[in-house]
Amino acid sequence: MPYRQPMLTLRSLSICACGCAHWFASCYPGLHNGARMLPYSLTLRRALARRFQAVLILVALDLVLGAAPLPAQQPAAVLPAENARPTKSMLSVFHDGGPLMYPIALCSFVLTVFIFERLVALRRGRVIPRPFVKRVLEQLREGQLDREKAVKLCLENRSPVAQVFAAAFKKWGRTSVEVEQAILDAGERVNNQLRKHLRLMSGISQVTPLLGLLGTVLGMIISFNGLAASGGGENQRALLAGGIAQALLATAGGMVVAIPALLAYLYFVGRVDQLVTEIDSLGQQIVELISADALADRGSRRSKAA
Repeated sequence: MPYRQPMLTLRSLSICACGCAHWFASCYPGLHNGARMLPYSLTLRRALARRFQAVLILVALDLVLGAAPLPAQQPAAVLPAENARPTKSMLSVFHDGGPLMYPIALCSFVLTVFIFERLVALRRGRVIPRPFVKRVLEQLREGQLDREKAVKLCLENRSPVAQVFAAAFKKWGRTSVEVEQAILDAGERVNNQLRKHLRLMSGISQVTPLLGLLGTVLGMIISFNGLAASGGGENQRALLAGGIAQALLATAGGMVVAIPALLAYLYFVGRVDQLVTEIDSLGQQIVELISADALADRGSRRSKAA
């Protein structure tokens, strides 16, 4: 229990010292500068005695009050124990969600892996390398490439746009329809290659909410069975609320995985469509440079210029 600190002040101590000195001098008159001091009068002695008694009473009260215990103080900021909210770690929340949280977590891991894989694979510099495209188009316009050199250059590059160009160069000197058809066929293969693993993302976005819903249903069944086995009691509401809260964790986990999966799928689909459209426009430029009609027009222009 806390106690007050003594409240003796310098004034009370000085009064006590002065009173003692005067009382001692009145009772035992001594010498001062070699001369005997005259005794004090009786009235003065009584006044000094009363003053000394008052000082002693003051000191005694000060000591008594200093030793008195302080009243207990309630901390205002401390909440009652029953109102404190318990905190849980992510691992405990994961375990409370039930056994179906494990396949949901597996789907989350697979989704993360393939998102990073597609981010690397669908870079513009990897799908449509600018230096390669610029070099091929410039050399074709200047007449520095023939069929064999162009095909060899595309096979060395091995990018998706190079695969489309190689299919077009294999139809060198054919009609524009044949060259366009070769570009369409190669473009379809490249499109399927770029959309690799996107169906997996779409499947995860559809399956994980169903897994979460199944976990919630199973959790509620277990909760109601436990409630029925308890035989009825005062804590039925608490048991029911706790069981439903744990069961809903599975649904929340499924949604947490499904929403990023759907967003990633939509983003990558749009990205692939954009790249395929750009490859198609570049293919049209190749058709205008290597088809039979284009080569004939170029030969006639050269003959006229000569």
